[in-house]
Amino acid sequence: MNLLFGRTISMQLRLTIAVVLSVILILGDRYTSGGTAVRTSLNTLVSPLLYLANLPYEFISAGAKNLTSREQLLSENDMLKNKQLLQSEQLQQLSFLQKENEKLRALLGANPREQRNKLVAQVLSVHSNPYSHQVVINKGTTDGLREGLAVIDELGVVGQVIQVGANTSRVLLITDTTHATPVRVLRNDVRTVVEGIGKISRVKLSHVPHSLDIRIGDVLMSSGLGERFPEGYPVAVVTEITRDEGRPFAQVYAQPVAQLDRVRLLVVLTEQVTPTEVKIDE
Repeated sequence: MNLLFGRTISMQLRLTIAVVLSVILILGDRYTSGGTAVRTSLNTLVSPLLYLANLPYEFISAGAKNLTSREQLLSENDMLKNKQLLQSEQLQQLSFLQKENEKLRALLGANPREQRNKLVAQVLSVHSNPYSHQVVINKGTTDGLREGLAVIDELGVVGQVIQVGANTSRVLLITDTTHATPVRVLRNDVRTVVEGIGKISRVKLSHVPHSLDIRIGDVLMSSGLGERFPEGYPVAVVTEITRDEGRPFAQVYAQPVAQLDRVRLLVVLTEQVTPTEVKIDE
């Protein structure tokens, strides 16, 4: 009995069959809804393995916490108290500024800024492909997640959910070559787009005219365009500008604000709610 991929089958025929099958799968995934259901099912099946692979880290982390000296704990406690005190002062100012902002928007007849519920998620694994910047988190459809939700950390924008399973989801980072983020310059509200270039600590601003008012050190915030990332979250800081008149556009690079190479806990921004309904789930 001759197998399809046995020694009697030529390499050219094997390649042809493989290419045909690949094209069929790609077209089926593009023009039918079955591909999404298959990916969701596969993510659900793989979820137990991801949790199992994460157990060693949990054990090591628990052991390290038990070995932490009393002096270190006291030092960390004092540092956190100081940090909390400073943040409490900032929250007091924030409450005042929010009220002022609401009054100004009411006078101008503008719509109030949207607010969203927030879900804290833990990173289970990092994508092993160096050309694809993705992470897997421990939340899925059972927690109310869906594709397209924005993900942040304590510093700024991290990426967006691209695949969802029952208990896990895959997050595409802003540094991935397929990701683009609409932003605006905090200093002057100039709008542009940040694109990933496959480097975890660097992104690029696309199609920047030589005359654009942008400087090194400018903070780039999410602009809200595209309705994927809410407006007002830090994205990156401009680190390099090259204006070569021989090129149609200036070469502008920035460093992501979020610590993408060491993310552990993330926040998923879920459905939009009214200001009185905002909550944080864990």
